[in-house]
Amino acid sequence: MKAGATALLSTLVALAAACTSSVSAARLNLGERRELFADRWLIDSLDGAVLRLHAPRSAGIALRMDRPWEGRYSTYVTVLHDGEHFRMYYRGRANLPDSPNPVAVDLDLEYQVTCYAESADGIHWMRPNLGFFEVAGTRENNVILARSPACTNFTPFIDARPGVPAAERFKAVGGVHSAGLELFVSADGVRWRSLGVRKGLTGAFDTQNIIFWSELEQRYVLYFRTWSSGVAYQGAREVSRSTSPDLITWSSPERMTYGDAPFEELYTQQTQPYFRAPHLYVAFPNRFLPGRRVLAEEEFAAAGVWERSRTSGVNDGVFMTSRGGTAYDRTFLEAFVRPGPDRQNWSPRNNYAAHGVVQTGPHELSLYYTRHYAQPTNHIERFTLRTDGFASLSAGRDGGSALTKPFTFSGRHLELNYSTAAAGSLQIEICDEDGKPLPGHTRDDQDLIVGDELARVVSWKDRRDLAALRGRVIRLRFHLSDADLCSLRFAPAEP
Repeated sequence: MKAGATALLSTLVALAAACTSSVSAARLNLGERRELFADRWLIDSLDGAVLRLHAPRSAGIALRMDRPWEGRYSTYVTVLHDGEHFRMYYRGRANLPDSPNPVAVDLDLEYQVTCYAESADGIHWMRPNLGFFEVAGTRENNVILARSPACTNFTPFIDARPGVPAAERFKAVGGVHSAGLELFVSADGVRWRSLGVRKGLTGAFDTQNIIFWSELEQRYVLYFRTWSSGVAYQGAREVSRSTSPDLITWSSPERMTYGDAPFEELYTQQTQPYFRAPHLYVAFPNRFLPGRRVLAEEEFAAAGVWERSRTSGVNDGVFMTSRGGTAYDRTFLEAFVRPGPDRQNWSPRNNYAAHGVVQTGPHELSLYYTRHYAQPTNHIERFTLRTDGFASLSAGRDGGSALTKPFTFSGRHLELNYSTAAAGSLQIEICDEDGKPLPGHTRDDQDLIVGDELARVVSWKDRRDLAALRGRVIRLRFHLSDADLCSLRFAPAEP
């Protein structure tokens, strides 16, 4: 009996240790990072509150594709914010004669170029006359690459890896299935030289191929389109990724997963670290519904859609996130950018997001989408969002609450990006690991938050300094009424 009791006690101790280890492993460490409410990573439970996706607002046409070397098939846009400059790259493809084989025409190098535009504010864009290539009978153009398979989908990025030589600070990739993926480098983002095709990489490579240096994963990450059949252009469109420590040696491609979200054809995914929280990747894939048709034949004709593009299929833009690895999070299944009331955006292969989210004002992010694709009026439309405002923790006037998972932090002040109605409010209590409010940091102690700010420092009876809680496992409980909370951060100092 005594031996049995001892054995039972040992078993209980082992189970308790395992449970403690499991709880400890589940604790998050926020450090001083900014966390967005764009997924449920930080959320443990919701009571009347929801995570709400925010729809970007149109800010008008950023650039019309109206030059002879651009035309109705210009697409695959990249926008970079580089110090005082905004840089835009996109495919130009002159208006083509009809062809019985649209894919062959799409890859015809005679018609394709890579174009460049720049801006001081991300709003007003100009095309510099570079004189690099003669296209359409003139060198007075903004073409930076011609007569290369990479022109199909040339996609630059600023290499954030520490120690990158200045001559290679800008990099770009482009190519097609038959030619492979080619790497380019540049010191200024305008003049480029090729480092050759990357060996050992396989994929369709027929939309934008996205590479960036991941601060989170400490390696380069490549996202590209693959097909469910394993054979290009057969089956359904999917996203895969490979990684590399040096842009030379690449891992075998792995398909991205989407949790328990229903299958949808997603591609041209535009995955990128969010610049204000680079441990969080945001993505803006194009969702393709190949069996749907909205426009009648006469509408296609009136819009000037090339006959070979008058097929079934409609597209919109969605939003998803990733925190590294092969998993996307699709908390939001609804559209992020709809085709909208403009009937010309309901043609196939329309509404592609540009690669790049940039800040065009203290309170404003800008995103860019191709509109009126395959039409003479093809253009790039700018959309705006609140800073950090892809989504929010939200509640209506009746109110709601949310409890975070247990976490530790290393900052000093709790900083919020939030918005309330005039009659709304936001209150926060700091709780222990079990969810019990800490004395001095209860809901009643917290100074009511009303307003609309990007970096509000929270106080409890005018006390803001949380240094005494650093390293302690806590939770936050949010009480919202007609309010949105976009992000939080335990900052080292007040803004």
